[in-house]
Amino acid sequence: MYNETVMDHFQNPRNVGEITDASGVGEIGNVVCGDILRVYIKVKDEKLDDVKYMTFGCGAAVASGSMMTTLAKGKTIEEAKELTNKDVAQALGGLPPQKLHCSNLAADALHKAIEDWQQKPERRSELSEIINKG
Repeated sequence: MYNETVMDHFQNPRNVGEITDASGVGEIGNVVCGDILRVYIKVKDEKLDDVKYMTFGCGAAVASGSMMTTLAKGKTIEEAKELTNKDVAQALGGLPPQKLHCSNLAADALHKAIEDWQQKPERRSELSEIINKG
């Protein structure tokens, strides 16, 4: 059912855990299957310095979270915002049709974490300073 890449990321997931001083956190759940995926990001100089995740879900959800963090880490915020569920599924070598929603969870949770970071009060004051200097 799953290919070698999916099995590797399921059995040896990368970047699992929390970032206690995360810049942003995003969580997505799927009411149909019960999967939940939470993503933590640490932003430094407009780049994702660290990305971690925790999930309650099936093997495809674990593998999708693992692959998403691998793809996103080190990217600029703009590059990370462009990461799609299709990118995650393709990097995994494909997922069964009934498991494609797992790649949606991973990409969507990442986007929510970025959104959370962008809306933090300290982030808004940084942007105000940049705009006012410009």
